[in-house]
Amino acid sequence: MSYRHAMCRSIKTLREPYASDVTTEDVRAAALQYVRKLSGFRAPSARNAEAFDRAVDAVAAATQALLEDLQVKQAPQRHP
Repeated sequence: MSYRHAMCRSIKTLREPYASDVTTEDVRAAALQYVRKLSGFRAPSARNAEAFDRAVDAVAAATQALLEDLQVKQAPQRHP
């Protein structure tokens, strides 16, 4: 599986050092944008709303787990 495909430009990077103080709202907004992009729906019809919401919840949970598990190399601290 390749991960080099272009990402939706409206989804921002949520990990350090690109973002700090990432909130659950940030994670959910990214999940919503991802599901919208994949489904092709800005807002799903009533008959698809439950599946759409479950997908957003699942993507948000996976995103939060990923962010918590990532090990990011810390930048060296400068001493005066």
